[in-house]
Amino acid sequence: MDEISPARQWRVQASLPAAKLAGAVLLIALGLLFADGDAVRLVLAILAAAVLAGWAVRDLIAPVRLAVDPAGLTVIRGFAGRRLLPWSAIEAITVDRRPRLGLTSEVLEIDAGESLHLFSRYDLGTTPEEVAAELRSARPVR
Repeated sequence: MDEISPARQWRVQASLPAAKLAGAVLLIALGLLFADGDAVRLVLAILAAAVLAGWAVRDLIAPVRLAVDPAGLTVIRGFAGRRLLPWSAIEAITVDRRPRLGLTSEVLEIDAGESLHLFSRYDLGTTPEEVAAELRSARPVR
């Protein structure tokens, strides 16, 4: 059996939650600037800002989206929970590429039988292809 590399993790880049929080502040500022006494516009701007801020808070509370160690993969679950997927539960590690509007999006797919876990470049802080290659090499030989 090959030697498995020590624990490795992939996380959201620090600039991403900062950008989301800045976007939330911008939405509130625009809501206040263009509300013109219309409470609906202001409420919608505040709601959108709250959702964006909540998304940023999740990135700050649980920045690590995926980790690998000899026991298996640890993936994010729910808002900020974790779930260990033992190597025996992982059926496939693939990268899904889809062209759209002249751009190609890549998503890392981890198929654990009953569950499918998807990670974008923004979740991982690097390309899904690089992570998939590293996960495949860390997987114990059956």
